[in-house]
Amino acid sequence: MFSKVLVLCVGNICRSPMAEAMLRQRLQGRDVQVASAGLKACVGAGIDPNAQAVLQQAHLDGSAHRACQVSPDMLRWAELVLVMEQHHISAVVNDAPQVRGKAFLIGKWQNDQEIADPFRRPKKEFQTTYQLLSRCIDDWLPYLSH
Repeated sequence: MFSKVLVLCVGNICRSPMAEAMLRQRLQGRDVQVASAGLKACVGAGIDPNAQAVLQQAHLDGSAHRACQVSPDMLRWAELVLVMEQHHISAVVNDAPQVRGKAFLIGKWQNDQEIADPFRRPKKEFQTTYQLLSRCIDDWLPYLSH
């Protein structure tokens, strides 16, 4: 069972903050810490307005989110690192070899589903991203501490 989860994407303004908000909601009452960061983060930026709108439709709020760059300390802290695309695993392991074995696609249980970046795309793409993330997160819940 994992109790410290780090979710990564590129800019940390679309996919990973959406996934972080969804995980926090679904893990209420469980002793699990969740954080998100970016591989090339838009440091200090808020969540993308389309991502926030889609979260609000699901009664979630990402308005307090501020993008941050993934750091070696964050990678050491995490017991499980969830990424959106296969090449993100390679990038993280290349920078931090100790992550090998604890970094996985968020879509691992959905036939290694990758989650495409909806940045600068229509809101409909963010809705699709939300739906994909929702299924992927549900599949990880049994592996997260109770």
